[in-house]
Amino acid sequence: MTPEQRSLRSRMAAAIGHSRHDPRLTTVRARQAFLARFEREVDPDRRLPPRERARRAEQARRAYFYRLALASSRARRC
Repeated sequence: MTPEQRSLRSRMAAAIGHSRHDPRLTTVRARQAFLARFEREVDPDRRLPPRERARRAEQARRAYFYRLALASSRARRC
């Protein structure tokens, strides 16, 4: 099987899965793990109050996506 065929087969399988199940429900654990990463980053010892930890984690998440956007912009410019 060629790389293109493998990619098409994977996309087809993903589309079938999304047609049968709500993707928000099937990816809950992955999203929780992704967001927990930022909480660990800003408060590794869990000493901050939950609201402050969540606020800082949100800012860390935003910074992460801004870094990705900047890297994407630089890659497109070259």
